[in-house]
Amino acid sequence: MLRLLLRRIIPAAAVAAAAAWPVLAAQGDDPDWPCIQRKVPELSLGQVWTGGDLPRTAADWSKDSGISALVTELSARRVPLAEAQQKIKSYAEGLPVSERERHMTMLMQGLFDHMNRERSDVVGGIARYAHRQRDMAARLRQEASAVDALRAKPDADTNELTARSDRLAFQTRVFRERTESLSFVCEVPTLIEQRLYALAKTIAEALKHQ
Repeated sequence: MLRLLLRRIIPAAAVAAAAAWPVLAAQGDDPDWPCIQRKVPELSLGQVWTGGDLPRTAADWSKDSGISALVTELSARRVPLAEAQQKIKSYAEGLPVSERERHMTMLMQGLFDHMNRERSDVVGGIARYAHRQRDMAARLRQEASAVDALRAKPDADTNELTARSDRLAFQTRVFRERTESLSFVCEVPTLIEQRLYALAKTIAEALKHQ
């Protein structure tokens, strides 16, 4: 009795889950963007850096192995922010005063280039993920309609109906789990931006007090 009831409910649940997908998209320039957060594919340096213009030499940060290694370490979100900020302060204090501005501005440029690229990759991944979800939603609606049509047939094969209903239930559950996980993934670009801003502020303060 319970299995029969579930088979009656599952197609409706699948349609409801699939139909709810477009509602997740935020209002903005990209109607297909699935996150509440506004889609910003790339950041500008001015959004995170409050200091003066970086010198042209800052673009050479990747040629310095020490700075490149520090950029990779500080960018990693597994490193607590407070620890990363302390590493910046210690690095600045260990530099000769005459070299501090050059190295710290290179570090700033490196962090921006690295973390902005990482953030853009995440935004692109979210868009691809959302596209797969839209395709899956369409397939769920189509399969739910097919299961309903099969159930309406007086001579429907019970085994086939059970198999397709079970498969639809599984696919609906996967769809919902993927949709729920997307809400967490949508936070990642913001987390990267917030971390970059905090690190940039620490660098600006280190330069201010040199």
